[in-house]
Amino acid sequence: GRGVLSRAMAELGAYRCIECNREAAELYRDYQRGVLRISICKSCQKPVDKYIEYDPVIILINAILCKAQAYRHVLFNTKINIHGKLCIFCLLCEAYLRWLQLQDSSQNTDPDDLIRYAKEWDFYRMFGIASLEQTSFLVGIFITLWWMRPEMLKTNSDFILLLKALLLSAYGKLLLIPAVIWEHDYTPLCLAFIKVFVLISNSQAIRVTLNLNRMLPWLAIFFGLILENGVVCLFQKMGWDV
Repeated sequence: GRGVLSRAMAELGAYRCIECNREAAELYRDYQRGVLRISICKSCQKPVDKYIEYDPVIILINAILCKAQAYRHVLFNTKINIHGKLCIFCLLCEAYLRWLQLQDSSQNTDPDDLIRYAKEWDFYRMFGIASLEQTSFLVGIFITLWWMRPEMLKTNSDFILLLKALLLSAYGKLLLIPAVIWEHDYTPLCLAFIKVFVLISNSQAIRVTLNLNRMLPWLAIFFGLILENGVVCLFQKMGWDV
């Protein structure tokens, strides 16, 4: 159960202090009979992870506020394996938004089966384009970080950890669906705010995962956006609506 998982993670040195980012042997000590005591970091003399006592809603709010401590708790001190499913769902949300905008621009209301199949293909096409753009964005980030700080990404586990962090930090894209459902005159502004929030979350994920300053993550994101926009321009030159 929980104790077995804790011991396994401790053996792997997976725990981190959410305050100073130093490795920790344990998050808490179990004195049995329901008595738990949060471990104190030997480096900063603060609780290794205060969030283990917090309600998930409070942790989510702190993550939305982009607090580094909340990000470290989620990335290093919990075992979350939803990054793949979250990525697919976010891409579906983005593809649906683009597909809906494409349908709005088309005035053809013919109920013919051929038209319906074409509209369905349009959705799959939008999903593929969104996937390629996301991949280009991530590749741009990894290339920049590897070029600027090659010592930070020496092993496959470093790449995987950063990839998971970036995928999890894109959770803000889930707000795309409510923004479309509750369509309003301010919807384009809301979509812009969602994009900015996702980029800020990506920056914080890079900073926390690799223990960097604020400048380098934003530089990596900038080059990721350049590569992503390059892919968009390529599709536009091919005559595709993106």
